[in-house]
Amino acid sequence: MKRILVTGKNSYIGNAFCDYIKQFPEYVVDTVSVRDKNWEKIDFTGYDSVFHVAGIAHADVGKVSAEQRELYYKVNTDLTIALAGKAKSEGVGQFIFMSSAIVYGDSAPLGKEKIIKKDTPPAPANFYGDSKLKAEDGIRKLESNLFKVVILRPPMIYGRGSKGNYPVLVKFARKLPVFPKVKNRRSMLYIGNLTEFVRLMVENEESGIFWPCNKEYSSTSRLVRMIAAAHGRKVWLVPGCGWMLKVLRHVSGKVDKAFGNFVYDPKLGNYKEEYRKYSLEESIQQAESHEVLKRGNI
Repeated sequence: MKRILVTGKNSYIGNAFCDYIKQFPEYVVDTVSVRDKNWEKIDFTGYDSVFHVAGIAHADVGKVSAEQRELYYKVNTDLTIALAGKAKSEGVGQFIFMSSAIVYGDSAPLGKEKIIKKDTPPAPANFYGDSKLKAEDGIRKLESNLFKVVILRPPMIYGRGSKGNYPVLVKFARKLPVFPKVKNRRSMLYIGNLTEFVRLMVENEESGIFWPCNKEYSSTSRLVRMIAAAHGRKVWLVPGCGWMLKVLRHVSGKVDKAFGNFVYDPKLGNYKEEYRKYSLEESIQQAESHEVLKRGNI
């Protein structure tokens, strides 16, 4: 029996993990909110792992005040280190931190490549990425033979109910009859694959830095078409839009965010046990279906 404490009560990833792990009777999972300081009064003694998912998610970092910027460091950095310190002092054996691919900076511009390898040094492009990286550095200093630290650097996480870019693509797929055909490449991670990966981190008592991701690369155009198909629609992909998007990228950074390139080296996402239970197509079908597939439980 392993006991897991998930920080970030009612968070998307936290809820997905709790729902997933219910099928395994050998795990007991509790959740705790860290929005206030009440977590400091909770005894972490007896937990085998703390899975820390709470944090301020990536937003439009170009439109924040100095106070908001400071909050990113208080929540994403200081809170993470404080939680890890408490976990270590109260005998928890493992601390799993949800970092992000954002520590490597932004996507490559439209038409350029960006391939992350194991030896690629982090290079945050903004304070959001920097706050995650500083948290990584802080908790790694706490690691010992009795306190293992796991850092996860996933690319874009998607699934039913997710936030960020994926629901925007869903809106496009469900409304637009046409969409630009662009051959970009993205690494992504389906929530159903992530939850199994985290379970394996706990089960195998892992430590170190990991890069969980789907086996397949995706592209924005392909994703929109697959989402539309899951809803019984057809979206026509229009070629020859590259020049227009290259002009628009000078007006809005959202163009590179949507159509830029950002991939992990194929070997980077491998693990000694298979955690990628869903292919890209299967994950889209499940995310957009109102019925949960028998194989999944998200």
